[in-house]
Amino acid sequence: MTGEQVKAPPGPPTYTNVFAHALIAEAEADKRVVAITAAMPSGTGLDKFAKRFPDRIFDVGIAEQHAVTFAAGMATEGMIPVCAIYSTFLQRAYDQVVHDVAIQGLPVRFGLDRAGLVGADGATHAGSFDLAFLGCLPGMVLMAPADEVELVHMVATSVAYDSGPSAVRYPRGEGTGLALPARGTPLPIGKGRIVRETRGAEIAILSLGPRLADALVAADELTARGLPTTVADARFAKPLDTDLVERLARDHAVLITIEDGSVGGFGSMVMQHLAWAGLLDGGLKIRPMVLPDRFIDHNTPAAQLTDAGLTAKDIVRTAAEAAGQKIPGVGAA
Repeated sequence: MTGEQVKAPPGPPTYTNVFAHALIAEAEADKRVVAITAAMPSGTGLDKFAKRFPDRIFDVGIAEQHAVTFAAGMATEGMIPVCAIYSTFLQRAYDQVVHDVAIQGLPVRFGLDRAGLVGADGATHAGSFDLAFLGCLPGMVLMAPADEVELVHMVATSVAYDSGPSAVRYPRGEGTGLALPARGTPLPIGKGRIVRETRGAEIAILSLGPRLADALVAADELTARGLPTTVADARFAKPLDTDLVERLARDHAVLITIEDGSVGGFGSMVMQHLAWAGLLDGGLKIRPMVLPDRFIDHNTPAAQLTDAGLTAKDIVRTAAEAAGQKIPGVGAA
């Protein structure tokens, strides 16, 4: 009635702020680390980097194409450029990502903020396509953290990786409230992890990104329904952990792939490898959970996830159906 804007009490730090502080920690350890933004210093968290390192941040204005080529030029001279751009805005610079970075194999690091669905920011800001359009580029390393601690480690991984381009995609919004390390530890490139392994499990859930928490909740419910479930975190969309994927395919009758607000990138990569390895011929049922083929008008966070089929309930429904179990009162996914 008064028009006063009331904000919710502060919660865990946002992924944007976690990225910024992780990058500051890397810059403190290596003076070659520089940050680049395209007129989005506060949106990407780089305003905090600017306060700490005012001479090592470059705002090129609303010119994502120039930001990427500028980063490529710095990489040729031995700098460690980190280009922080919203996932949806990197689409503007795709030509430069291909020609100026990927073809030359230059170690430009991309921080892809607002990856996946973005709630009230709207369909134009949804970062739904980066897994597909970056995953097809030769030599690209593509990571997605399951939580804010993983994001800290992936920033360190990207900074340490000097053999070619890399990208870390992370969502809009708050983390889960985990205690953060002062500085990240680089992860082995292209290696995922088993988060929960259940003896005799019939179903495996392979998650990429922050829907891992929903996958774990779904695994609890599936196990309670007599469907023991293994849960794995891929960490890398590219290079894909093929050993992990093949192990899950061989040891389980059903494999569910989860990607956070993306259109067919990760699930397609998994199925492509399984087809190449000849593991789709043995009766394995694989169900990629992806966005429907339309642009989603994000009205509320709850609606955005349910509409995208990414909640724990959706995972349970899809997995149970694939395993031949009908859940009373719940329709098919």
